[in-house]
Amino acid sequence: MSLLKQIDIDQVKSKLTDDLSQLGKIYKSKRNANLTLSVDHNLVDGYLKEGWEIQKELKTKTRLIKPKSHSKKFEDDVWCQLYELGYRYLNYDDSFKLPYGKEPEDLKQIDVIAIDKETVILIECKSSEKPRKSTSLKTEFEGLEKRLDGFRKSIDQIFGRGLKVKYIYATRKIRIDEESIEIGRLLKTNSYYYNDNTFGYINSLIKNYKDAAHYQFLGMLYKDQLISSEKIEVPAIEGTMGKKTYFMFSLEPHILLKMGFVLHRTRANESEMPTYQRLLVPNRLKDITKFINEGGYFPNSVIVNFTERKHKIHFEGSSRSGDSRSRYGMLKIPNAYAIAYIIDGQHRLYGYANSDFKLSNTIPVVAFSKLDSTEQLEIFMDINENQKAVSADLRLTLEEDLYWDSDRADSRIKALRSAIINELSNSVNAPLYNKVSIGEDKGMLSSKPIATALLKSGLLPSARGNKYNAETSQACLYDIHNHSHGVEMRRAKKNVVQFLNLCYSYIEEEYPDIFEREQYFILSNRGSYAFINLIGSLNYYETVETKNLNLKSTPAERFGTLKPYFDILINGLRNLPEGEEDQLLSKYGTGADVLWFRTFQTIINNSVHDYEPPALIDWKERQDKDLQDRGREFVIEIEKYMKHTVLGKTHQLFGDNWELEINSIKRECLKRAEEENEKNYKEGLKNTNNHWTEMFHINDYKSIILKYWTKKDETDPAFKTFEEEFSFDIGTGFNSKSEKTKWISHFNSLRNLSAHEGTKEKGLNREEVQFLENLFDSIVVKQNS
Repeated sequence: MSLLKQIDIDQVKSKLTDDLSQLGKIYKSKRNANLTLSVDHNLVDGYLKEGWEIQKELKTKTRLIKPKSHSKKFEDDVWCQLYELGYRYLNYDDSFKLPYGKEPEDLKQIDVIAIDKETVILIECKSSEKPRKSTSLKTEFEGLEKRLDGFRKSIDQIFGRGLKVKYIYATRKIRIDEESIEIGRLLKTNSYYYNDNTFGYINSLIKNYKDAAHYQFLGMLYKDQLISSEKIEVPAIEGTMGKKTYFMFSLEPHILLKMGFVLHRTRANESEMPTYQRLLVPNRLKDITKFINEGGYFPNSVIVNFTERKHKIHFEGSSRSGDSRSRYGMLKIPNAYAIAYIIDGQHRLYGYANSDFKLSNTIPVVAFSKLDSTEQLEIFMDINENQKAVSADLRLTLEEDLYWDSDRADSRIKALRSAIINELSNSVNAPLYNKVSIGEDKGMLSSKPIATALLKSGLLPSARGNKYNAETSQACLYDIHNHSHGVEMRRAKKNVVQFLNLCYSYIEEEYPDIFEREQYFILSNRGSYAFINLIGSLNYYETVETKNLNLKSTPAERFGTLKPYFDILINGLRNLPEGEEDQLLSKYGTGADVLWFRTFQTIINNSVHDYEPPALIDWKERQDKDLQDRGREFVIEIEKYMKHTVLGKTHQLFGDNWELEINSIKRECLKRAEEENEKNYKEGLKNTNNHWTEMFHINDYKSIILKYWTKKDETDPAFKTFEEEFSFDIGTGFNSKSEKTKWISHFNSLRNLSAHEGTKEKGLNREEVQFLENLFDSIVVKQNS
């Protein structure tokens, strides 16, 4: 006989939603630390007595706000975690009740229920405002086993059989001895205790693993529980290594993701100590997924250990031959959650979690069995101590072998670049012989700046997929129209290497004092970037601008044409203005290589005025102090006018309530003011009393302008709306509100560039200053006239 009537089933389902739009709104509300409510104006006083505060007065309603209670906040935080873990069928309020018996009173309120195709999570939340010891939980867990049995029967009837139900008792700031009788009773029912450590760990998983966190979460809850009674059968090879038996096989990622579990070193995994794994690097995980989706693969194996605490693996092997201790057979693996601990390869495995090939690819696995945590830790340490991560230099070195025969143009160019660097350093007669780090062989120069310069210099074309960038091929030494790729790759490699060797050899032979000085203008990482880029820039100038060279010019012809420029460069470096040499040599980090390159170009430009690449013109303008001062004056005046006008008009429109109208912005400004005051105080500065109106950002003004775009002051006939004050045409359309205010974002970016006074990497060029002048004339001068 059924436990529930149809009306009971409908009542339960009515308290759940799988509407994505509604769930998104609920998630946004639950993420908020405050409760919000809109009520009629005449009801406000009553709510104020109950602790509500006015957030905003609307035309017919007043929006109220009140901090959530600690219990409500905790329930909402847990609900949000389940949403972030990928659940999209949840309760939408706190009135959800689940029957566990036939009697009307056999109902239990559940704080959070989350359902997917395989699982049902029931969570009861208990919290305290301040940390405290737990009171007796005897009554809390009395009858829990009976209730859970009733819950499962109800769930089977409401949602269908086969869903795996897990009850979670979640606490915040409540200290419970995990060895206590009460927790023992909870765990005896196959339920899960979810404390502050667990909550923090799940948050870290979500932050680092994103959607892939779902698998580790399921492993925590359902560890050793069968997913299916049918075992997974895979062909495998059995072998022995270090007195340990292991198996080699390949498996689909979606299976191993459920079966696998990572022993992260967190307090949430204390029961598994010693644990050893670090959380994933989010950007690396994203990059790996992208790499897989683009057809990439990892030939090295994921290393796991089957715990065999509850479910045993079974190998049906063939007889061994006399020549080998290994044997082939069929490995039968229990299909259960978290039975395989990931010792090495978690990035590779979890990279598949959101990939297009999660179901169709197979990945190589080396599996041990029944290793204890200490043995797993020893293997992990051996791998990380004895196997170095692939360095940038080694990766660049290997690209020649990896991509030389690729069917993608961009990959072949990578291979060509790698081959050129290898040849420059490995050729005994070359000036850079043994000076560049190649693979694990270290030299005074890193290969990375050379690789970057080869692509940026125009000596090689750039490509994306199989499409070359035509602009970068105008003066390059690679014929993009030659479809005999192997022939062209070898020809280009020979020509680029010969050309660069001639250039470096000239400096080595004619200016040995410059060339032989380590970490100087030629033999340094910054010098490599600058010199090779200069060679490429001069080659472009002589090919495209003067036409003295063409695409068929030989390396010797190119060098002969460029040789006079090298004399100019070296003489210029020898005669740098006092202090500039020390300034250049002391410059490291971001922008140092570009600064050196532009300095090299400037030296040439000072003698050959026709050599003036657009990028050099732009850079020189950004170094022009008078131009920067002029641009900064416009920025200051425009921002001053924006502040005065926006705040003034807001005050005029809303009178004494103007601050409430922009209260969300005010809160942010108050926060900025407090942070600035604290910073000034700690640094010993006198100004520790910044007013919130001094802390506006340009985008704050923009928000106000857009919000009250056409609002008028009906009492002032001369009042100009924000639309009338702040519309400016930047030439990309002038119809909509967004088009008329697009200038604000552009102005903000220019303001940021101009704000870095004395920073050579930033600043304004002439065109940008002209834009600011036009804006000043239109917005400030015109409106004030």
